[in-house]
Amino acid sequence: MQFTATQISQFLNGSIDGNPDVAVTELSKIEDGKEGSLSFLSNPKYENFLYSTQASVVIVSKDFAPTQPYTSTLIRVENPYSAFTILLDKYNEAVNAQAAQSGIDKLAFVHPTAKIGKNVFIDAFAYVSENVEIGDGCKINAQTFIGANSKIGENSTFFPGVKIYHNSAIGKRVTIHSNTVIGSDGFGFAPQKDGTYNKIPQIGNVIIEDDVEIGANTTVDRATMGSTIVKKGAKIDNLIQIAHNVEIGENTVLAAQSGISGSTKIGPNSVVGGQVGIAGHLTLAKGTQIGAQAGINFNITEENKQWHGSPAQPLRNWMRASVIFKHLPDVEKRINALEEELKRLTAELEKNTINNER
Repeated sequence: MQFTATQISQFLNGSIDGNPDVAVTELSKIEDGKEGSLSFLSNPKYENFLYSTQASVVIVSKDFAPTQPYTSTLIRVENPYSAFTILLDKYNEAVNAQAAQSGIDKLAFVHPTAKIGKNVFIDAFAYVSENVEIGDGCKINAQTFIGANSKIGENSTFFPGVKIYHNSAIGKRVTIHSNTVIGSDGFGFAPQKDGTYNKIPQIGNVIIEDDVEIGANTTVDRATMGSTIVKKGAKIDNLIQIAHNVEIGENTVLAAQSGISGSTKIGPNSVVGGQVGIAGHLTLAKGTQIGAQAGINFNITEENKQWHGSPAQPLRNWMRASVIFKHLPDVEKRINALEEELKRLTAELEKNTINNER
């Protein structure tokens, strides 16, 4: 695929500085740009690469003012990052269209009671159980398992090795990456007098609403009763544990290696950083932002607040505390020195007191 700077500029409603007829055939990072590639400059930290890159076209902000000579044609737009994201999306659509597959591979198993929509692709060694419903345009890749009575909305994609347990409900345009498990048993065990544990049956299910994306090797446990719910537009990274009866709010983002304990509810438009741990039976308000490696063991009731540290505290408090942490060794030395000086002065005072009494 080849496009000129003029075509790209018209698509992005931008303006051109340089050769409007220069053509590009691929996308690249600005530091790796070469002739025939298209890149972008959004972060000022990368400005120096503009003056050395070989990229034929670079997307920049409309008010960008270069400070050195450059060779690329510039396309000026309102938001370079968003504009480049749009191009990436269009490029991905074009690539997928070229590689589009449909039909059921002869090595796949589809139960006779399953209902399969139009233009569905089911790859080799996928297993579709009884009474499953798969909507139009879905892509079920190799070694995917879909359990009985599950429903998959249209245009959803499961990458190789995804496991969907029984009675799960997956919405439209959902993407689930390899080796993720949806609907595994929640972690429920009742302690007994003799020190053993009895398993509590997990009879609920998982509901994944529309436009959710879930990364690789993530687990979303089925509810003990009722449903574990990931609401529409949520984006979940790799290697995340979502426990039974958790509710993830709309358009909430969770970064890798975080763990959400049972029955916790995270409000819409929240952001959870990497390696965050959240205790069970909590409620987090809308717009909550949690920094990496924070620990949450309390309800958060104020909306749109930032939290850091373990145990977590408001961002401003945490920043003040972190400054103090850095100086603790020096503070300890000063305290020790003051204690020694106090001992010396006390001993001297006692000596003087005894001499005066004589």
